Amino acid sequence: MDSIIVRGNGPLNGQIPIAGAKNACLALMPATLLSEEPLTLTNAPRLSDIRTMTELLASLGAEVAALQDGKVLASSSHGEINPVADYDIVRKMRASNLVLGPLLARLGHAVVSLPGGCAIGARPMDIHIDALEALGAQIELREGYLHAKTQGGLKGAVHEMRFASVGATENFLMAATLAKGTSVLKNAAREPEIVDLARCLRAMGAQIEGEGTSTIEIQGVDRLHGATHPVVTDRIELGTYMLAPAICGGEVECLGGRIELVESFCEKLDAAGIAVEETALGLKVKRRGDRIRAVDVVTEPFPGFPTDLQAQMMALLCTAEGTSVLEEKIFENRFMHAPELMRMGAKIEVHGGHATVQGVDKLRGARVMATDLRASVSLILAGLAAEGETVVSRVYHLDRGYERVEEKLRAVGAHIERVTGE
Repeated sequence: MDSIIVRGNGPLNGQIPIAGAKNACLALMPATLLSEEPLTLTNAPRLSDIRTMTELLASLGAEVAALQDGKVLASSSHGEINPVADYDIVRKMRASNLVLGPLLARLGHAVVSLPGGCAIGARPMDIHIDALEALGAQIELREGYLHAKTQGGLKGAVHEMRFASVGATENFLMAATLAKGTSVLKNAAREPEIVDLARCLRAMGAQIEGEGTSTIEIQGVDRLHGATHPVVTDRIELGTYMLAPAICGGEVECLGGRIELVESFCEKLDAAGIAVEETALGLKVKRRGDRIRAVDVVTEPFPGFPTDLQAQMMALLCTAEGTSVLEEKIFENRFMHAPELMRMGAKIEVHGGHATVQGVDKLRGARVMATDLRASVSLILAGLAAEGETVVSRVYHLDRGYERVEEKLRAVGAHIERVTGE
């Protein structure tokens, strides 16, 4: 099993290119099931989760080819489509549930295993089920599989979600594009990944209004056609690499970054004493002083502070001047990185959904273990600022969401290497 070794060695300087968004691409890829014509995605990230979604779509009868070193995904679902998404693939990744809406819209029936993914909370499927049932689907859970069918196809409806779930919004949005009549989704998720999906579906011929707001209206059409669509910049990778110079010092320009993708995050950086400057190429980040200030953080659905940047922000606040409080309101069990940071000398107390971080002068290198995707990169960030050597094990989580992390960090002066284990 691979490990990553990080040695703290001072400020970082240079440029880091930011990839296309993993979470956007994982929703865009199943959209190929909605049409018999080709869908081409450019600016695709090169990640293990993308390979898992490719494997899943292939098992359903779609053809997906990675071109230009994986940055372009060319897909087609012109042949016979298999309605069964098997457990052996779906268990690997939560986003596998995003084939349910497209399969129902295309075929009128589907059998999809309950999904797997990171152990950061239950993340139940009931919000997805309620949304699709509002469109006329009949869904039963039997032996770990969701058995879904329709009577004469999906039909437009008005539905209000009890929580602004990103995945349920994506499933509803894709399913409703081919439903008969008009569909309205209230309390919809507003994330940039939702906006990106809507833009792609519109390029395929869908009639959608209101993406990026809490109410989305979809007028169903008889068919969708092919399209070429660029995947939006990954705001989580962007925020992660923005924290590298914040933690270590120096100045790093994140290529392709835009303020509107990470506005609430930038507000917290500003409060902590970190300057973010828009440039012609992206966002340039540097500290204003020698030490950052403590800030309080509450994770919320977009446009609030992203839960997927909470672990990385905690790594930053471990060496802040003062005491910070982080409140996690999206997922339970998402402070599992705290004990690992404490092995490096951090002072953290966790009580339920709250973590109190008392800043220390310096972290110390240690052997630590990644517990999930975002936790893994938070430990790498902490290691960049720590005295001595940090060894991060179980980094297979990392490869699900960050492409070539060692290469990108080495390019700005980090001492980081991957060691392949047995």
